[in-house]
Amino acid sequence: MNDRLSAQVAFLKKADALKLVERANVLIDQSRPENSAEHSWHLALWALVMAPLANRDVSIDRVIRMLLLHDLVEIIVGDHPIHLKTDWQSLARAEHAAAVELFGLLPSDQAESFLALWREFEDDQTADAKFAKILDRCQPLFQVLCASNPRSDHLDVVRSNLEGGRAAYLSEAFPLAFAHAQNLLTGQPADDNAFTKRLAFLTEADQLKSVIRASRLISDARFENSAEHSWHIMLYSWVLGESAGPGVQIDRVLQMLLLHDIVEIDAGDHPIHGQVDHAVQTAKEKAAAKRLFGLLPEAERLFFTALWEEFEAAQSPDARFAKAVDRVQTPIANLANGGGSWRDYNVSLAQIEARVRPSIKAGAPSLWAWLQPRLFEHFATNRV
Repeated sequence: MNDRLSAQVAFLKKADALKLVERANVLIDQSRPENSAEHSWHLALWALVMAPLANRDVSIDRVIRMLLLHDLVEIIVGDHPIHLKTDWQSLARAEHAAAVELFGLLPSDQAESFLALWREFEDDQTADAKFAKILDRCQPLFQVLCASNPRSDHLDVVRSNLEGGRAAYLSEAFPLAFAHAQNLLTGQPADDNAFTKRLAFLTEADQLKSVIRASRLISDARFENSAEHSWHIMLYSWVLGESAGPGVQIDRVLQMLLLHDIVEIDAGDHPIHGQVDHAVQTAKEKAAAKRLFGLLPEAERLFFTALWEEFEAAQSPDARFAKAVDRVQTPIANLANGGGSWRDYNVSLAQIEARVRPSIKAGAPSLWAWLQPRLFEHFATNRV
């Protein structure tokens, strides 16, 4: 079991590199290029928000899982914008080889299931894959169109994509999105419909990509942001799901972790090892949840708020496992990058045991049993 867990962690550490893969898209505020990890998080959020618009035969849980892993191959092959000339057949072969290599880091049963799901997305034949592909076509369009001052060259790409490119089929596959994109592109008034009622929240959520955390990437290249962190711990909870306690529903955990840091758009990130007035922070986060989830239609507002509150309370089996995963990711990164945020905050082993251990042991005791000796070894040989 220890070897199996080590293999799972090795895959999750490798996945950290997706945060350094830049895409052609830029954030809605135009501040920098989007990376493939935060793009994957945003797509998963699109799936959850747009679930009521999917066909009845679509499993949103499977769509979310597809979108979490669909771009992992870019760690090896990079991003290839659709508007640039590319040998797509050669790229497809390279991506498949990359998928085999990356998923091959996992235990064989997980490697097989992950590769099968990735292939299903690429083949675009099942109902789940088709809806996932639709969202993957939509999000980049609206990331351009919803910007306050979009770049003219990006608008040209959107226009070409809608008129005869890969997004043209949305006119039939997802007509509400296609029509709204055309309206935004031509300056026409927006229709009030099920799609546009959900888009404001998804546009606002883009700001989570600019919330900087105290934790560093495994490469130590920069600090992590809260959107890519959310993507990564969703992947953690999926891969490490067998470490959860009885009765834990991993798909609910994925949804919790998808939403758990949204409030940081208004309330900011507050490091576990920093000085925080918890009463003030709690009040800020509750106000943020009310404002942000209030951008959604009533049913989604109530559902998202309840799920976020369940995570915060950490009383249900699902929430306890979600909290455990949220606590375990940063120590694993810090062990890999020589101390990371422990150096920045002068953190001791005793502080980790006091602040981190309770949540991990409560939700996933086997993860703490795996992590603890590695912490002892690190602090025995390193001054933080």
